Amino acid sequence: MTAIQELPLFPLNTTLFPCGILPLRIFETRYLDMVSACLRTDAGFGVVTIHQGNETGSQPVSIHPVGTLARIVDFDQLDDGLLGITCLGVQRLRVVGHRVQSDQLLLGQVQWLPDDPQQAPLSAHEPLVRVLRDLLENEELIPYRRLLVPHWEDAAWVGNRLAELLPLPLQTRLGLLEMTDPRQRLDILLAIFQEQRTA
Repeated sequence: MTAIQELPLFPLNTTLFPCGILPLRIFETRYLDMVSACLRTDAGFGVVTIHQGNETGSQPVSIHPVGTLARIVDFDQLDDGLLGITCLGVQRLRVVGHRVQSDQLLLGQVQWLPDDPQQAPLSAHEPLVRVLRDLLENEELIPYRRLLVPHWEDAAWVGNRLAELLPLPLQTRLGLLEMTDPRQRLDILLAIFQEQRTA
């Protein structure tokens, strides 16, 4: 039986993958308190994708159950006075229950999902590796790239970065996050990429 742990959840209209970089602007009190507690205790929080509802204000109506543990690796006060934090995706998780604190912070009971096995991309996946290299050369991605640790020989790392950076529908991203076979994830991405090129 997998142990269940409770941790704060941050519902967003985006999807974080393991080893991914996620910058966030923090302005709601519940999240400022959460960030302060995470920095104080060197703990993380779960990033989950909103299924129905909004990022700000009241809690979303529903969230996607599979998300990723995020750890804060950098923080700074932004030009607009808000707190900016940069998070690193650590490990996938599944939310099996949740409750709302009095300050409206969502606390999730989560199970940890296993890391993807270490596999090298196949030769058929080489076009995707080239696409990712080209994407990361984009000037707009300099802040993202600054904290990224490349693992070009790891199919999971390549697939996760492409799933974050390519313009994919949210449901497709979530499907890729749930997959446990890194080469199969690359196969799906290759099919999508080839379909887009011929469209």
